[in-house]
Amino acid sequence: MANNVTLTPQQIIRKKAQGEPIYPDETVHENRHIIAVLVENTIGALNRVINLFSARGFNLESVAVGETDDPSVSRMTIVTTGDDRIIAQVNRQLERLVDVLESVDLTEHEYVERELCLLKVNYTSDNRSELMDTLEIFRGKVVDVTAETMTFELTGPTKKLNAFIGMMRAHDIVEIARSGRVAMRRSLQFGD
Repeated sequence: MANNVTLTPQQIIRKKAQGEPIYPDETVHENRHIIAVLVENTIGALNRVINLFSARGFNLESVAVGETDDPSVSRMTIVTTGDDRIIAQVNRQLERLVDVLESVDLTEHEYVERELCLLKVNYTSDNRSELMDTLEIFRGKVVDVTAETMTFELTGPTKKLNAFIGMMRAHDIVEIARSGRVAMRRSLQFGD
């Protein structure tokens, strides 16, 4: 016999607002979030921000940190996956940290993102032209060459880098280094 639970309209509104499932068989949806955080460039600021996520058991897919045009301020771009309610709560807590100047969940806005990838691959005279053709299609550059290996530099959205790495798997990949995503909110937004 199924357990029929009747919720009042107030309970439904509260559950929706908190991102909780309304029905027992409904699951909580986890989404990818890109969060931009401006922090004071001080000792321990990065650690305090990251600890907020780790204390809640979030896996951070990437963290990219760099100085802004103001040397006393750093910009962090954090990519994580979680349910919207918990991420919103973490954002509110981030803004309460002493070192945090601003925190924005870019997922809620139009944004542009880029990532840098360095990929070293073994090559031979037989596959060199194929590698170079593939690199040209993806608009990458050769940044280092030895007698046995070539190192490629590629920038772009994560999907582009993943596609390039997938194409290179057929060859002998020696090493991959990725920067993690950096993202900014778009200034101009055009219609559909």
